[in-house]
Amino acid sequence: MSACETLFAQDVAEADKTNETYYVSNSEFMLAVFGDEFSNARPIVVSFPGNPERVRYKSRIGRAWQGGREAADGMPADTNNFFSLATFSADHAGKFRRQNEHFQALHAIILDDVAVNGYADRLALAPSWVLETSPDNYQVGYLLNQPLQDAGLADRLTRAVGAAGPSGRGSSTRRGRLARLPCAVNGQHTPPFICRMVAWSPQVRYSVEELVAGLRLEMASPGRAQRQKPFRAQERPRIGDPVLIPRAEQNAVLCALHHEGLYKAALTDGKHDITCPWRNEHTDELDADTAYFEPNENSPIGRFDCLHSHCADRNIGELLRFLNVESDASSMLATIRVVPGAIHLVVDAGERELAHAGTHYQRGGLIVTVITDPTTRETRIQEISPLALVRALAGAANWERFDARSECYVRIDPPARHAGVLYDSNSYAHMPVLRGLARQPYLRGDVSLMMNAGYDASTGMFGAFDPREFSIPESPTRADAQSALLVLEDLLKEFRFKGDVDRAAALAAILTAASRPSLAHAPMFHVRAHMVGSGKSYLCELITAFATPQQGTPTTFPAEDEECRKLLLAELMRAPAVIVFDNLTGDLVAHTSLCTILTSEHFTGRILGISKTATVTTRTLFLSSGNNVGPVQDMGRRCISVHLDPGCEVPAARDFTRPALVEDVRRERGRFVSAALTIIRAYFVAGSPQSRCKSLAGFSEWSSTCRQPLCWLGLSDPAASIFDAMAEDPDRETLDRLLTAWKAALGPASAMIRDAVRQANASGDIYVDLREVLHDIAGDRNGEINRRRLGRWIARYAGRIVNGRRFVRSSGHHSAESWRVESVSSVFSVSSGSTEESVNVADYADAYHRVSNGE
Repeated sequence: MSACETLFAQDVAEADKTNETYYVSNSEFMLAVFGDEFSNARPIVVSFPGNPERVRYKSRIGRAWQGGREAADGMPADTNNFFSLATFSADHAGKFRRQNEHFQALHAIILDDVAVNGYADRLALAPSWVLETSPDNYQVGYLLNQPLQDAGLADRLTRAVGAAGPSGRGSSTRRGRLARLPCAVNGQHTPPFICRMVAWSPQVRYSVEELVAGLRLEMASPGRAQRQKPFRAQERPRIGDPVLIPRAEQNAVLCALHHEGLYKAALTDGKHDITCPWRNEHTDELDADTAYFEPNENSPIGRFDCLHSHCADRNIGELLRFLNVESDASSMLATIRVVPGAIHLVVDAGERELAHAGTHYQRGGLIVTVITDPTTRETRIQEISPLALVRALAGAANWERFDARSECYVRIDPPARHAGVLYDSNSYAHMPVLRGLARQPYLRGDVSLMMNAGYDASTGMFGAFDPREFSIPESPTRADAQSALLVLEDLLKEFRFKGDVDRAAALAAILTAASRPSLAHAPMFHVRAHMVGSGKSYLCELITAFATPQQGTPTTFPAEDEECRKLLLAELMRAPAVIVFDNLTGDLVAHTSLCTILTSEHFTGRILGISKTATVTTRTLFLSSGNNVGPVQDMGRRCISVHLDPGCEVPAARDFTRPALVEDVRRERGRFVSAALTIIRAYFVAGSPQSRCKSLAGFSEWSSTCRQPLCWLGLSDPAASIFDAMAEDPDRETLDRLLTAWKAALGPASAMIRDAVRQANASGDIYVDLREVLHDIAGDRNGEINRRRLGRWIARYAGRIVNGRRFVRSSGHHSAESWRVESVSSVFSVSSGSTEESVNVADYADAYHRVSNGE
């Protein structure tokens, strides 16, 4: 027995059997389908040799079958032989044509392109015949017990059969549909495939009702059978959108359930308790355990579940048929019609419906979505590709185009061309803006706390957290803040800090991690020590746990600015909570892109692989660690250092009282993050009292949120290391040497670069220091001083004050620039903690100049 016969177990009529097939001549087959008595109607047969795709249309017109046992010479077995499933009457000229206006009756329906291992195992009705038309591909036919003469009903039946077929493309939507005869070949193959009748049971016949129920067909209502004409320019309505058919304001299924008296109550979001329409079939007619689920991404037309055994095989399609609700109406989606010449309207409608779905956003010129990695459980922002956009548009709306052959609109996939136009758009009028992700409650602009997860239109943030894990008082007091501070300080007992300033800096890093989504700018934090095993990476892990529940992924610090720019853009596209540069082997160099990101809310760059520029937000915490290395140059004012000093010879051999400290914080993350946010919230509730400390230009918002609350609670200034780093800047030391030597050798008079070089080469102890510093700045391989390089260096640092002196450009009509050293005899006041003190310019003038000018 063949595979298909095994699949369709049924009583098969006796026939001549050859090589596990049933031999049925074309005449016998036609007699079984149509009988031998005709009045003025005939089925149409078509026969031609060759590949059907290459045969002219005239050869496929066909002729009327005359009935009886017609000779087979008109349909040789080595040609493509077809027959119509319906009979047609003759026209005024007496010719029989497969035209709708001459339709007489439908005698059979077919499911085409049925694979043995594909759709066939879902057929609930035994077929009247099964014909193998190509290798492992079958045509399954069902005979009607009475010819169907209602043209409208025939149209709706064939459309439903086509939609229920394996392709779902409406392959049987015409009354004049052709099917293959048993004695024939399929010329599309080389050599031609000989058709094989593998199941033949002409006594198996069905009524329309039995076919609809058995094949689970979704029949359209009679009103839908009426053809719709295409939109033409002169026919488009003056009012309304010719492209977009809006989604229904009410769920048609829920309305129908209410109307039928079957609705009980809403259970959860999208789930409803209902009475089963087939309750009388339940044991003891029990009315329980039946639910309707509203449409979602996984169930486009909804879902019907009844836990009673009698309804185990019933699905949403049967519920819709019972309620007389069309599947399009149940989807609760808008319909977008692809009208020629209206690509702008189609693309705009697609964007609008995609935005309404609430799963996609715009971010820096790209369409993105929020996803959670199933392996790591990390939530991140993911930009979508053009093909992914096609899929997203398909789930956001129903798409249609006008089919000239059937003279109605048919379902299609979103056109790739229209999706591409949307993808390449420079701006999106309807897509909500996504600024970033928050893994915990966060502060709005008015310092109120946002405790709800999901997208917040007022801030543009997406909360990826469970609000139930966090408990933050609405109006915390200073006592609440002090209690919360004790909780955080207890976590730092395992670490040996060099001083109180470093402990305060670590606490500031924790507060920054907890509140980073709310801050436009925040400094970087660098953990440094004298040797390995001091706990640098472990402290970074602890800080990371306050920013995200996932474990951080350290990366290598880039060697060049171009590499840094590409790395940071790729990372920031995902909106990570933390970026960690672990175990630096050199100083924290001031790459231009890194400096820009730390003091700017947005960063723009070209995306690798596509010709598009993206602008991303920089609301990410930056951490780094290393032994005896730290921020230099412009990174000095952008990075807070945390010094660890274990005070022992082998730090890695120390014993810890809480070896699973980071795991404990992740397990109770809601409690610890709530403590950090309580400190910040209590400070704002108290009126944001300002402690006297030096201004930190560029980070005023961070200072008010993370620095001032700690000073308010009596801790040292966590940003003190920034001013120390600026004072220890190597460039500052070199400039100080040059200013001192220049003043000693040249005095207060102006001098050109060539004069300074000539003077440095003069003999005498007074010129030795000048000669050495000039060689350090601009010496070449030959031992000479490169005057051009020296001039550029002085021009770069002109005006910068070090120990009360600076270079200024002299006025005059010289052919080359001349410089002189100017003394600045001024004193400025700064605040440290709560005590105001006067500081000599020799100590802080340079730091003051750079900070006040936003360098």
